Amino acid sequence: MPRKTMIEAIRDAMDTMMERDDNVVVFGEDVGFFGGVFRCTQGLQAKYGKTRCFDAPISEAGIVGAAIGMAAYGLRPCIEIQFADYVYPAYDQIVSEAARLRYRSNGGFTCPIVVRMPAGGGIFGGQTHSQSPEALFTHVSGLKVVVPSNPYDAKGLLISAIEDPDPVIFLEPKRLYNGPFDGHHERPVTPWSKHDLGEVPNGHYTVPLGKAIKRREGSQLTILAYGTMVYVAEAAAEEHGIDAEIIDLRTLLPLDLETIVESVNKTGRCVIVHEATMTSGFGAELAALVQEHCFYKLEAPVARVTGWDTPYPHAQEWDYFPGPVRVGRALVETLEG
Repeated sequence: MPRKTMIEAIRDAMDTMMERDDNVVVFGEDVGFFGGVFRCTQGLQAKYGKTRCFDAPISEAGIVGAAIGMAAYGLRPCIEIQFADYVYPAYDQIVSEAARLRYRSNGGFTCPIVVRMPAGGGIFGGQTHSQSPEALFTHVSGLKVVVPSNPYDAKGLLISAIEDPDPVIFLEPKRLYNGPFDGHHERPVTPWSKHDLGEVPNGHYTVPLGKAIKRREGSQLTILAYGTMVYVAEAAAEEHGIDAEIIDLRTLLPLDLETIVESVNKTGRCVIVHEATMTSGFGAELAALVQEHCFYKLEAPVARVTGWDTPYPHAQEWDYFPGPVRVGRALVETLEG
């Protein structure tokens, strides 16, 4: 089976869907001739022409607004916001229009758009190229929110997202584009070509939205993570000798609550890890759900390890980034609690 980077897997998903469905169009800033700032759309314009893969003006609100209009008329736009940090001018279009279109039209219209965005830090992007805004979208009824952690899932989830009749926010952890990252920035990156999850089948396949996966079996505690933090959690558990069960959520909305509850009820302890800031982060929702559904099985308080409540710093990036040391400390304290 061929092995691909996450960039190649995402490009393969769009290529597969553009070949299958003439209604699938791809556009955004620099995604056409240039192939995108991370090259996720490289070669698509040459293959499908300038009417199916094209550059847009530097206007996020315009990009999303145009995509909503296209979707209402039957197209399936898969658009790119160059960095998740740039999505805020388009937030009104996403929340007030895309997410509400099915409801406000009583099912007369749907909005099958995918908004792709590189997210997260670990690349020295500073405060305006490192944000993780997933919680802003999980709060909005009518949206789906996806965060893949590897090339295999990225392709399958993106195909599912493009085929979905409703709007999907597709956040791509850019620190994972070329290989898994365990939080040890001083070590060389292991490429996806040497990782099992770098195996990506050719052609069409899907990974269902709303279904988490167990990345590591364990009995002492459950770690809930997504994106880059899946690998940080694995490193922390291994380095501290903890028999942790790691759940990769993959889709935050809809959430696979059944898998979460089953795991926490088995282990009796839960640590939640995400890169976004703590206050009102998605981990707060996860903690509330675990408390609500697993209260009588919990042996210790639910713990959260997250980014700090501050703009993402450039010079102190690795103090901000939730690495194996901070995650490991939380695992030990939860076991002792």
